[in-house]
Amino acid sequence: MPSTPYQLVTQRGSFRVAVDGDPAAPALVLSNSLGTTLEMWTPQVDALARHWRVIRYDTRGHGGSPVTPGPYSFDALGADVLAVLDALDVQQAAFCGLSMGGHTGLWLGVHAAERLSALVVCNSAAKIGTAQAWQERAAAVRSGGANGMQALADSAPGRWFTEAFVQAQPVVVQQVQAGLARIDPEGYAACCEALASSDLRGELARITTPTLLLAGSADPVTTVADAEAMQAAIASSQLAVVQASHLSNVEAPQAFTTQLMHFLTRVR
Repeated sequence: MPSTPYQLVTQRGSFRVAVDGDPAAPALVLSNSLGTTLEMWTPQVDALARHWRVIRYDTRGHGGSPVTPGPYSFDALGADVLAVLDALDVQQAAFCGLSMGGHTGLWLGVHAAERLSALVVCNSAAKIGTAQAWQERAAAVRSGGANGMQALADSAPGRWFTEAFVQAQPVVVQQVQAGLARIDPEGYAACCEALASSDLRGELARITTPTLLLAGSADPVTTVADAEAMQAAIASSQLAVVQASHLSNVEAPQAFTTQLMHFLTRVR
């Protein structure tokens, strides 16, 4: 069973983290998507912890991590990861992030390559969506508060999962929706603003870390084409596609974990 999360004091605040596996094993950081917490990685933890020291954390604005006033930036979200590693005395780690977490990974690949042994960018893109759409969502969530988060949660299944999965796994879908509804509106909005302002397309060629780009075949948010564009720009990258929508690690946990472990084992 995954370990119990706790509050880790860092130079950038107290972050909610969970650490599993042998402390002497190579470190692997897992970074959550927008609107989720470290629990999103539960399907992967047991398998990964047999080989790696698995470090999960709630991104700023989410769960038990700091909810500071926005807007946020990926300079800040990336610096948070480095602060977590420093507080755990980890000099270098593999990094796997999904959606917003994947974009954080790209930022680290560009700006902190010396801290990464491998990079896995899942269901993400160098530029996600449009600035206007993210700014509009941030404004709607701030004005709506808890009601705004519930409205997002009500509409999330269509963005995050295929219709077949929604019909087959209603309990899982409802759990993910409930988690989204609990996210702090300001933290969520501030992360939307980080996504609005970040465009790493012109910097991808600077990434030299061995990189896996993992896409969902039915993802309407960050498409296979987005992953292919990143692969073309990152010299040391490879592409894998799983049969799933946006939260591919939840919808296709076995296929996702297999691809992740195969890549990490090869570059370890």
